[in-house]
Amino acid sequence: MIRKIALIAVCLTFAVSVRAQSLRVAAAADLQFALNDVAGKYEKESGKKVEVSYGSSGNLRTQIENGAPFDLFFSADVQYPKMLISSGLADGDTLYIYAHGRLVLWAPAGANLDLAQQGLAALKDPKIIKIAIANPEHAPYGRAAVAALQKAGLYDDVKSKLVYGENISQAAQFVASGSAQVGILALSLTYAESMKGGERWEVPANLYPPLEQAAVVISASKNKDAAKAFLDYVKGAEGRDVLAKYGFTVGAVAQKQ
Repeated sequence: MIRKIALIAVCLTFAVSVRAQSLRVAAAADLQFALNDVAGKYEKESGKKVEVSYGSSGNLRTQIENGAPFDLFFSADVQYPKMLISSGLADGDTLYIYAHGRLVLWAPAGANLDLAQQGLAALKDPKIIKIAIANPEHAPYGRAAVAALQKAGLYDDVKSKLVYGENISQAAQFVASGSAQVGILALSLTYAESMKGGERWEVPANLYPPLEQAAVVISASKNKDAAKAFLDYVKGAEGRDVLAKYGFTVGAVAQKQ
């Protein structure tokens, strides 16, 4: 019995040790597919474990402020990381804009909305009852969607149709499942296999503020070297190539601020 208890204790200690060595990343929901791809490649090359938790950037910032034990934060904008830096919760020397996000109008195949010709004006179609966007209160892509509608002069016409996902990934699920007829989404999410057959139209970048997506190492991290190593990998050619594959704008725009 004593030997059994000792063995259990050893196993638990090992499990805790492995988890402690894992890099814990908080990441904006628009990165769900791209960062999984990057992390998988990094794990194979480095042998290091990367655990990613996805959500809206604002909610993740709040979790970090409340002591969530993340090592690295990938936000869908640069403002939330800067807020953490201002409050001493993130290392300003590590702040890095890794990409610019892009906004698209997306509808399932067979919706017959002619998005390529109509663009945002298609949202006034009476067939559209619900338009999915991320919650603008804490999701940068939600704020960008509202800004685009306002600049296009359509917000007042369609605001009653808007339904809000907790994050941009949930907004995409609303449309993919048929709960909404169309969504204003992150381009990166429409590269998922389940959404590749849909109708897609990219919202002109001049209709919304730039989605400067930034990463920063968390001050309380006990794995700062590992966090910086993974961030360096994202900055490198392989990381940039994966992000570009999912529709992010990378290269000259990705830089330290």
